[in-house]
Amino acid sequence: MPPKTQFNKDAIVEIAFEIAREEGFEAITARSVAARLGSSVAPIYLNFTAIEDLTKAVVERVFRLSEEYLKQQKGPNTFENMGLAGLAFARDYPVFVRELVTKPNPYMREYEAQEEAMISMMGNDPELAGWSVEERRHLFLQMRAFQLGVTLMVANDQVPSWFGEEALESLVMQTGGDLVRAGNINRKELNS
Repeated sequence: MPPKTQFNKDAIVEIAFEIAREEGFEAITARSVAARLGSSVAPIYLNFTAIEDLTKAVVERVFRLSEEYLKQQKGPNTFENMGLAGLAFARDYPVFVRELVTKPNPYMREYEAQEEAMISMMGNDPELAGWSVEERRHLFLQMRAFQLGVTLMVANDQVPSWFGEEALESLVMQTGGDLVRAGNINRKELNS
């Protein structure tokens, strides 16, 4: 009899990630993962106490992946890089975007730490020099509201056919710039 194949935690998370990428987080079940592994459910429960723990590990992997998308952006403006990374992620992982932003879930609360890191990074942007953390948070939320709409349009294939990818990226950058300029004008008016 051949030896049983051993599955480690990372292999199980990878299989669950693929299932979620194709069908959403709710499709992660012990049986669906075991079927892809070609095994019983035993390796899953040997490595994870509950399926919710496996799903949480997949969500954490998705968040790390989104951080990688941000790191890949090499533009001069941190704020615009965040917008472009969001578009790229939505193009490549539309199911994750729909799962995380259109459905109630406990996972986005954990994303707040990543948001705070981005707000902190915005402080290094020369255009935001002198902005307080609260001002950057406000700007971040404004851009996130706009970005969310554009990201969902991309994830749901609802961008008009006459509006190309470059135009969409340009729109994100233009809107980011507009929000920064408007914020600087408001800051000057408040300080005068």
